[in-house]
Amino acid sequence: MKNLMAAGLALFFAVTANAQTAELPNTTIKDLNANKKVAFSDAIQKDKVTLVSFWATWCVPCKKEIKNVREKMPKWKEETDFNFVTVSIDESRAEGLVRSYAKSQGWDFPFYIDPNSDLKRSLNFQTVPFTMIIDKTGKVAYMHSGYEEGSEDEVYAKIKELAK
Repeated sequence: MKNLMAAGLALFFAVTANAQTAELPNTTIKDLNANKKVAFSDAIQKDKVTLVSFWATWCVPCKKEIKNVREKMPKWKEETDFNFVTVSIDESRAEGLVRSYAKSQGWDFPFYIDPNSDLKRSLNFQTVPFTMIIDKTGKVAYMHSGYEEGSEDEVYAKIKELAK
């Protein structure tokens, strides 16, 4: 039992350490505002902390998380300068649905689609919602799967810490 627990802790720390030094992949995603393909690494502004929410049109918790972040962003932006982008993992045939959903919600931040799940595979995550924070140097500083009401406040605390 102790060996199993020790192995689990070692794995946790290895994943956490890797998350804080991981380079952003150059995997191509599609910018649905500009209707063009871009490298994920180019979609992230350098010298600024960026919150990235991976979501899907069929994922109710994903939509709730983005809605809650969007509602709190004006207040957060008064305190901390950071970017927010979303990446849908929907298939390419759902591109119109992704675009129309984002527009109907009044999203005024960049939104992308990863139509073949290439970026999802590059980042090695399995489920959405999946949240990532990129630090000012362009490194992955935080990753989290799942969403619980109110957990966006914990994510924002991490953003504030990184934006100092």
